[in-house]
Amino acid sequence: MMTADRLLAFAAMSFLLIVVPGPSVLFVIGRALAQGRRAALTTVAGNTLGAYVLVMAVALGVGTVVERSVLVFTALKLVGAAYLVYLGVRALRQRGALREAFAADGSEARGGLRTLWEGFAVGVANPKTIVFFAAVLPQFVDREQGHVAAQMLLLGLVFNLIAIASDSVWGLAAAATRTWFARSPQRLAAVGGAGGLAMIGLGVTVAATGRKD
Repeated sequence: MMTADRLLAFAAMSFLLIVVPGPSVLFVIGRALAQGRRAALTTVAGNTLGAYVLVMAVALGVGTVVERSVLVFTALKLVGAAYLVYLGVRALRQRGALREAFAADGSEARGGLRTLWEGFAVGVANPKTIVFFAAVLPQFVDREQGHVAAQMLLLGLVFNLIAIASDSVWGLAAAATRTWFARSPQRLAAVGGAGGLAMIGLGVTVAATGRKD
């Protein structure tokens, strides 16, 4: 139904987006530092569930409209690319944002279900993920093979598997390296700056690629 090359290309672009510290990653980091590893992993699970709800929405609704209309696809792609570049520029200008996450206050304990729900809310409302699924995911669908919705669901599953692994690493690393990062604000700024540059690059890539029909 879908070639390995197409899946690998989508996985590569997904990885580039996922590893950049965005709202979900910052939330996971904050939970890791405030409440420990278990809360971080629970938050990752919630984020993933929220992100897959977005995948289903695109696959069963928005994605159909985008897939059938070149005009809608192009407009959405360009808007999405511009927003990704905007996020990258903002990340560069606000490189100290990660420091706030590492200074999270852990005094308030939360139950597992509440932590899961809050992670879900962040995942389903993450603008970076919304833009990616609506503007980028349809580009990797092979319309000649049919089953467009099923292909989108499969691509979304690939995205979420990468997200689980990446976000879990962020959370576990934050819990394990708090003291090391806290000693050097420059290290946090470097992480935020690299993420901003990667986001700008992703936005340019989205704008420059896509359907030719």
